[in-house]
Amino acid sequence: MVDRPLFIISASLITIGIIFSYSLSSFAILYYDYGEFHFVLRQLIAGILGIMLMWGISRCNPDNFILWFGFSLFFGGIFLMFIMHFLPESLATSAGGAKRWIRLPFFSLAPVEFFKIGFIIFLAWSFARKFSLLEQKTLKEEFITFLPYVAVFLIAVYLIAILQNDLGQIVLLGATLALMMTFAGSSFKLFLYLLSGAFALFILVIITSTHRIMRIKAWWAGTQDLILSFFPQSIANSLRVENLPEPYQIQHSLNAIANGGILGEGLGNGLIKLGFLSEVHTDVILAGIAEEIGFVGLLCISLLFVALLFRILKIANRCENTMYYLFCSGVAVLLGFSFLINAFGISGLIPIKGIAVPFLSYGGSSILATSIMIGMVLSISKKAKMS
Repeated sequence: MVDRPLFIISASLITIGIIFSYSLSSFAILYYDYGEFHFVLRQLIAGILGIMLMWGISRCNPDNFILWFGFSLFFGGIFLMFIMHFLPESLATSAGGAKRWIRLPFFSLAPVEFFKIGFIIFLAWSFARKFSLLEQKTLKEEFITFLPYVAVFLIAVYLIAILQNDLGQIVLLGATLALMMTFAGSSFKLFLYLLSGAFALFILVIITSTHRIMRIKAWWAGTQDLILSFFPQSIANSLRVENLPEPYQIQHSLNAIANGGILGEGLGNGLIKLGFLSEVHTDVILAGIAEEIGFVGLLCISLLFVALLFRILKIANRCENTMYYLFCSGVAVLLGFSFLINAFGISGLIPIKGIAVPFLSYGGSSILATSIMIGMVLSISKKAKMS
């Protein structure tokens, strides 16, 4: 039987996203001279399609479609991300100095959103064959087993971090890779080695990009006072960096949270959306939500996400098929980290990254890809043993 609570929670989050795509897009509508319902209509269409996809996929037998469908998304995503770099501007939309969307009639496709589904399926299928919770391997054997995945991940790094200038998605995929491998049965020692290697690669990617260095400096400019307050004055003074860029994104996000307080300014009454943060209805939507419906409203949305992840992990725990177990676990990791990265970003704990909040951020590709993932989990839930 399909997990109905998971479907209801997902549909509720989609509905909330549609509401805020209207409430938070007022400045963007005026700036680009769009119609009043430009964003909400597109999000509504994407939301309805997403709910229909979830329902339709949930009716399918996972044994008959999940593997070939996932591999189609995996290899199709690689192909589209590669050719997108060579498409003319009339066919590819740029952001952050790189092409990230393929223009289609009435719709812009972000291949990376669908590649992430294929990436999880590929890892679930492969880890189910290569690792075992019952088999003990030496660290050397685990490293040898893991080497092919390094090659796959480096391909993703090239296509996403270099060609698309999108480091946030790579951090997300790297975390998913490491945790799924741990769920598959690898040792914690290997996890720590991989974490160290990923951190070194992360530093290398940052120091080779002026844009990313400036973003780190902007983040430090907004957080150094708080962090250095825990150090003795002499040490704090030596660590303080002057003449840093203005951390306007973090400051305005924190102002939005402060303005919202406990109950918020009221739906539609926020100020942060009036040009202080560009297109707040997209990647920093949690800041706009915090201002309009306050801590209580944001807490309710956070609890919905917790419930969403709980249902997915419960399904994973009941799966007797190892590949299904790993896929559901990977979906939970991907969605959970996406939410946390955004939440930590708007609160100044980490630099703000361009990762969509699942179901809430404006964007057809994101909402459709997330709906497909949930639909696949719902399909698998019919195969999970009853508790």
